[in-house]
Amino acid sequence: MARLIASAIASLDGYTVDAAGSFDWAAPAEDLHRFVNDLERPIGTYLYGRRMYETMRFWGTQAATDDPSAVIREYAAVWQAADKVVYSSTLDEPSTPSTRIVRSFDAAEVRALVDAADRDVSVGGSTLAGEAMRAGLVDEIHLFAVPVVVGGGTAFFPVGLRMELELIATDRFPDGAVHLHYRVMS
Repeated sequence: MARLIASAIASLDGYTVDAAGSFDWAAPAEDLHRFVNDLERPIGTYLYGRRMYETMRFWGTQAATDDPSAVIREYAAVWQAADKVVYSSTLDEPSTPSTRIVRSFDAAEVRALVDAADRDVSVGGSTLAGEAMRAGLVDEIHLFAVPVVVGGGTAFFPVGLRMELELIATDRFPDGAVHLHYRVMS
C-alpha cells in the first residue's frame, strides 16, 4: 500500500523559507542530495501547491538534465519520471509533462489517490503539506534540519497542529544537517 509522505528541508527553528522568502541557506550538499535522491526514487506522484510547483519545475528543464553534476542529473530524472498534481486556482496549464492541475485540495480525493497508488505519494510545500497533515492524511514525515536558525518565515508545521510521531530513523551529514524520519501515529 502506498504512503503519503511529507518532506521538507527546514532551518533548525522549523522554517522552509526565511522571512524574506529565501531558501538559499537550504541548498543541500552533494552527500545529502544523493540521500534525498534515494528517498525520492520510490515516489510515483508529487502533490504540490502552485508556489512549490513553480520552484520544482526547474527539475524538468534542460539545464537540470544537462548539469555537470551526476547527483543533479539523477534527481532531475527521478523528478521527471513521477506524476505531478498541482493544486492551484490560478494556473491554467502545467508547464511540465506528466502534470495535471487541480483547482482545490479535497482530502477525500487525496486519500483515494494514495489508496489507489502502487507507489508512494509525496506532498510538498508547507501550505499543502499542512492541509494534508491537518486532514490526517500524512503517513510519514522526512524532515531535513539544516544547521541554521532564520528567526521567521514559513513554518513547515502549521500553527496549532498536534501529531504524535514515532521516530523511525535519523541520519547525520558532515555539514551538520540531520534527517529525521517519523511515522505518524493514528
